[in-house]
Amino acid sequence: MTSTVPALGTPMAESSALQGVLLDMDGTLVDTEGFWWDAEVEVFASLGHALDEAWRDVVVGGPMTRSAGFLIEATGADITVAELTVLLNDGFENRISRTLPLMPGAARLLAELAGHGVPMALVSASHRRIIDRVLDSIGAHHFELTVAGDEVARTKPHPDPYLLAARGLGADPARCAVIEDTATGVAAAEAAGCRVVAVPSVAPIPAVAGRTVVPSLEHVNLPFLQGLMTL
Repeated sequence: MTSTVPALGTPMAESSALQGVLLDMDGTLVDTEGFWWDAEVEVFASLGHALDEAWRDVVVGGPMTRSAGFLIEATGADITVAELTVLLNDGFENRISRTLPLMPGAARLLAELAGHGVPMALVSASHRRIIDRVLDSIGAHHFELTVAGDEVARTKPHPDPYLLAARGLGADPARCAVIEDTATGVAAAEAAGCRVVAVPSVAPIPAVAGRTVVPSLEHVNLPFLQGLMTL
């Protein structure tokens, strides 16, 4: 399946093979990708370096170590990855209030899935300290488990976080729907064998066979996700 979007409310079989829904956080459920870039720009400005706007597409959605490593190499900044990671997390936290803006359709989708008892997991490349702050806005009660980027040996684009989440739900990865906003996250979910819905945020994501691309979460509901399991 490519970019064709089933209409909301499309009738589906009553018996669904959907075993779980695994959701990314930044740029998928909450509108925070801009906060991360602003933090990166500010930190590097304090180090005497200006970031190229074109680098934003490179660092979006990736693990902190990859993004930090790329920016250090690109700028030649005299700082270690470990030191930069602390500064970036601090910079992000300084930018977020207790309530963050949810992406269009996010609150409705989470409520619908929870109302039908669909198991959900939050799977993010962000560190645990960031996830716990952002969960105040999303609602931790929606998720049976959450997976942070600093809690796995290999985070996105490797499949490990999604395999861990599916295992935690007692689900077959092939019977899980993943919702992601970046190419890095999509690669991780597809490598794990999950059915993927891409909702691009900062950078476009091509529609290819086996991947569904939609413009926003407003195009996604439970029947839509159940339908992915029949493809």
